[in-house]
Amino acid sequence: MAILASLLPLVHTSGWVQYLTVPLFTGVIGYVTNWSGVWMLFYPITFKGLRIPGLGLLAPFLPRRLQQVPLGLRQGKFGWQGIIPSRAAKMGSIAIDKGLSKLGSQSEFYQQLDPNAIAEHILATARQEIRAVVDRIMARTYPAVWANVPQSVRETIHDRVQTQLPLIVHQVTDGIGENIDQLLDVKLMVIKHMEADPTLANKIFQEVGKKELRMIINFGFVFGFLLGIPLLFLTFVVPQWWVVPVAGIIIGYLTNWLALYVIFEPVNPVRIGPLRLQGLFIRRQHDVSAIYGSIIADDIITLQNIGDELFDGERGDRTSKMIENYLRPAVDRAVGMAKLPVKVAMGARSYEQITQSMAVEATGFTRAPLQDEEFNRLQSGNIRNLITSRMRVMNPVDFAETLRSAIREDEWLLILHGAVLGLAAGLLHTVIFGV
Repeated sequence: MAILASLLPLVHTSGWVQYLTVPLFTGVIGYVTNWSGVWMLFYPITFKGLRIPGLGLLAPFLPRRLQQVPLGLRQGKFGWQGIIPSRAAKMGSIAIDKGLSKLGSQSEFYQQLDPNAIAEHILATARQEIRAVVDRIMARTYPAVWANVPQSVRETIHDRVQTQLPLIVHQVTDGIGENIDQLLDVKLMVIKHMEADPTLANKIFQEVGKKELRMIINFGFVFGFLLGIPLLFLTFVVPQWWVVPVAGIIIGYLTNWLALYVIFEPVNPVRIGPLRLQGLFIRRQHDVSAIYGSIIADDIITLQNIGDELFDGERGDRTSKMIENYLRPAVDRAVGMAKLPVKVAMGARSYEQITQSMAVEATGFTRAPLQDEEFNRLQSGNIRNLITSRMRVMNPVDFAETLRSAIREDEWLLILHGAVLGLAAGLLHTVIFGV
């Protein structure tokens, strides 16, 4: 304590201590602006803000765009949401337009999931259920008729259904592949999942750029410290209180701008003597592609998500109709020679209703195996390999845009944040050290 007490007077004098603190302070400015800038990219996941009385009344008069930026007014609150989570849906949309649509068509993605393997997996689980499905439909719809059908006739129908099941299931899985563009909208599926779970967008950047983001934060101190050295001499030449705050604005601005620049720029490699300059993410395209492909395949374009979209999405009725169309002749073949008497006993309309009920039930046993986590994991490997291999051969411009799209329009906020933080730090230095 005695040593500290003896040093404190130096802090408030016009001696050398106050000047030597300038590079240290600018180094801290660089570190803090880059650290907080990285934090602002990812957090908070959802919008957080302060409710200010009367502020909500301004919302109708503010441009819609201003209410959609990460920093702004929403639901009567003024606050912030991480840039990447706030743009998760847009990132998904642009990722499809700029990247995934060039990586493969919807049909290619589906074929990578191996429709034959899907069909065999469905068969393995559906064989035990199909008998109960037939009994359940008939007993529920026309209990008296089904109860009076001779057991031998029932067994014949069951046997025929079991015999036809492989053909039906393969027709369904092949039919999905042939009509995938009418049944599935991958872009809408990706947007929906990214919007519902913004942490997926964060995960892509945090996994892809783990090394680069840490390096950027540490580089902030180095860069800030180096800029502080000429500023130190400037304070001798211009010993005014405002010099360090103004320099703080410039340093905060430059450190955040440079951090963004070195991640994505230059897109194409530039040689300066022995040095090869290229954006940090772009330079690691080979490794980044593998990480990106794993996240997309494991969390977004999964067999389970595709199944959910096929059966519950906006075009789910088309999938059900297609299954019904495949089942209709199968039911006719199963009934066989008993078809006419069955139709007479039940009525033609009732017979059609049974076919439709079969389609509904078939949707259930077709979909259930797609929820199998282990099967999903096995099939996702093909999607992962497709995305990884295609991303590795993408041209650098498209590759950079696939990643940068989430933050491009909000980069100015990060740069402005650096400048404001630099000003605050510069003013704090002036208050403490007098220069």
